Amino acid sequence: QVQLVESGGGLVQPGGSLTLSCAASGIAFSRYTLGWYRQAPGKQRALVATFTWVDSTKYSDSVKGRFTISRDNAEKTGYLQMNNLKPDATAVYYCRATHYGLDYWGKGTLVTVSS
Repeated sequence: QVQLVESGGGLVQPGGSLTLSCAASGIAFSRYTLGWYRQAPGKQRALVATFTWVDSTKYSDSVKGRFTISRDNAEKTGYLQMNNLKPDATAVYYCRATHYGLDYWGKGTLVTVSS
């Protein structure tokens, strides 16, 4: 059974930091591209960052320089370190693992940036 389980969401003040985790099971995690997406209230789901199995990372312009994607293949866990958070980062964050025709999503974790 393939599972991706996000954790680490919660309430954080503007300018604060938060780290999200994505625990994978049932897949050869090291072969998959890890992706983080987010969906803000009333908006479409958008790409935040990706980390391929060949160690290439990409970030959306909105988070570049403030967010860091990483992974621990031995632990089958992906991470998203979020720094200098702004209110517009409030969203449900989703973990995604892809490998060619294989595509799996987690159920999401809510991040709320507010004073």
